[in-house]
Amino acid sequence: MDGRGAPVGRRIVLGAVGLGAGAVVAAPFLQRQVERGLGAVADKDPTGVSGLLPNGGGFRYYSVATRVPRRGADDYRLTVGGLVRRKASYTLDELRALPQTRIVRDVQCVTGWRVLKTPFEGVRLSRILDDAGVRGRAKAVRFVCFDGTYTESLTLAQARRDDVLVCLRMQDKALPHAHGGPVRLYVAPMYFYKSAKWLSGIELTDEVVPGYWERRGYDIDAWVGRSNGRDDAPTT
Repeated sequence: MDGRGAPVGRRIVLGAVGLGAGAVVAAPFLQRQVERGLGAVADKDPTGVSGLLPNGGGFRYYSVATRVPRRGADDYRLTVGGLVRRKASYTLDELRALPQTRIVRDVQCVTGWRVLKTPFEGVRLSRILDDAGVRGRAKAVRFVCFDGTYTESLTLAQARRDDVLVCLRMQDKALPHAHGGPVRLYVAPMYFYKSAKWLSGIELTDEVVPGYWERRGYDIDAWVGRSNGRDDAPTT
């Protein structure tokens, strides 16, 4: 399949099953049973509906496409293009062979949930940009995903931060499909919607191109605690 499904709005899905979620919360034993199996279920449910309750790790799973193909070592590619001197295409093994950086930070979703002290590991995005040779006209980086729907962007200065990764591992394990595996973006100091899942393309551009949620009203600069009208979460 091509991975291009109809977009699914986060608020629409949340509202559609809100009553069911509340019923589970009201039954602690049942909730624990659901949580134990939710990670496995979500891994087979790219719609994100199973993610409306936290799993045992506190995460909720979201997707804006109804179908997301799986990629692995045999067929995954990360392309780098746009305003660069050297276009590139990385296999999963080639990304794994590059120097890896491990970061442990709190994950903060703009919808309110939070997961403390979560390890992420991968290649610093700045390393990949340097290898490609960024042209002088480049001012931003656009990210595309193999779900066929989601996109994100950062300014070039943001993308060069030491705490922005092309992420291959999470919680000291290979990144699972439900969390955007085999490769996702991880932008540590921003709300989690900036950390695009199922990353497949990096494009240098001459301006910031608003991503999927920014086109629907979310802030382009999504600093935790300093954007989206929120001041209730600490910066990280």
